[in-house]
Amino acid sequence: MNKIVKLALVLFAVSAIVAGVLGIVNAMTAPVIDAQKQAKTAAAFSSILAAERYDEIEFADPNFPTVLTVHQAGDAGYVVTSKFSGAQGNITLAVGVDPDGKCTGISVIEHAETSGLGANAASTGEVGVNFRAQFVGQDESIALSNAGGSIDALTGATITSRAITEAVATSIQAVKSLD
Repeated sequence: MNKIVKLALVLFAVSAIVAGVLGIVNAMTAPVIDAQKQAKTAAAFSSILAAERYDEIEFADPNFPTVLTVHQAGDAGYVVTSKFSGAQGNITLAVGVDPDGKCTGISVIEHAETSGLGANAASTGEVGVNFRAQFVGQDESIALSNAGGSIDALTGATITSRAITEAVATSIQAVKSLD
C-alpha cells in the first residue's frame, strides 16, 4: 500500500475517534450547560425587575430585529432580551422596563468583549456596577454623554458602551410598541 494512503487512513481514523468522543462529551454536557444558562437568565431577570413570574409574550416585530424575547413581569413591567453586536462579538442583554417606559436595570447575560475593557460592562466590580446603574430611570431617548446624553461610556470601550445604550433604547421602544 502506498505510504500516503496509509497515512491518510490513519489520520482519518484518529479524526473519526476524536470527533466521536467530542460528540459524546457534548451530548453529556449539553443539559448541564442549558440548565446553567437558564439559571443565569433567571438571575438576570430577577436582578433587574422583581416579579413572581416572567411570562414570555409573542413578539415578532420586524422593526426590532435584535430583540429575542419579551417577558411580562406581572404589573411590574417587562423584561426584554436582545442580542446585538458589540466591539468583539455578540452581546446578549436583559433590560427591565417599567410600565412608564423607564429602564429598571440591565444585565449582561452573555458577551465576547475584551477583558478589562468592554467586559467591564458585565463585571461585578465597581466599574461594571456603576456603568449599569446609569441606565436606571432612563427612557428611549437615552444616549452617551458625548452624544448629548447622560450615560458615561466605559473607558476604552466606547463601542461596547454605545451598543449597550442603543440596545436599551431599542428595548424600551419595543415595549412601547406593544401598546
